[in-house]
Amino acid sequence: MKGIILAGGKATRLRPLTLVTSKQLLPVYNKPMIYYPLQTLLDAGIKDILIIIAPDYSGQFLNLLGDGSEFGARFSYIVQKEPRGLSEAFILGEKFIGNDNVTMILGDNIFLQQDFSQDIRNFNSGGLVFARQVEDPQRYGVVEFDKNGKVISLEEKPQKPKSNYAVVGLYVFDNRVSAAAKNLKPSPRGELEIIDLQKFYLDKNELTVKIFDGIWEDAGTFDSLLRVGNIVAQSQLTSSNS
Repeated sequence: MKGIILAGGKATRLRPLTLVTSKQLLPVYNKPMIYYPLQTLLDAGIKDILIIIAPDYSGQFLNLLGDGSEFGARFSYIVQKEPRGLSEAFILGEKFIGNDNVTMILGDNIFLQQDFSQDIRNFNSGGLVFARQVEDPQRYGVVEFDKNGKVISLEEKPQKPKSNYAVVGLYVFDNRVSAAAKNLKPSPRGELEIIDLQKFYLDKNELTVKIFDGIWEDAGTFDSLLRVGNIVAQSQLTSSNS
């Protein structure tokens, strides 16, 4: 199993903070944001990790993370000149993935009190994604289940969501994913959508969606960044007092 952290983009919603550094290097309490998705991959036993970064602050990532030896891992880097959708990561990373399966995590997705390691270690083929109930599903990719819990539809940022289950930024695919990504057509907003890759596997009846209820934050707004920082601070305070 290979790992990818997608840490590109310009993060315009977090300006002026992101005028001087990458969103994924902003602090979440006492660690850079990227440490959290990195730890999710490391906890799953993934040691060979590709980090996809924007060109503006690429040197800062290298200074912070290096070659991965400090983390007991091996890091590679690719510069994504212009973000063209999440699925582009699997095109950029095609040679890196090779004949292996791959887990991609978004560099601003933070999971706390949730262990995905067994699900990732036990993965064999097809696609595996994770969903969580949210109050604002229209901001995310939404998964709809039938009464037996079978996935029947996936929709990206729908105005009228068919459920309140959002697909989070952690995706596990087999090594067909790069070829599938190259066959995708850009959406109306000009991007290769990750939801279309999930549909590729769903159409083959090879997509598994697992529901979880741990803490998840997409730390791409000021509110979510503050909220998850407070959660981490409180959890560390609780641990030090116990």
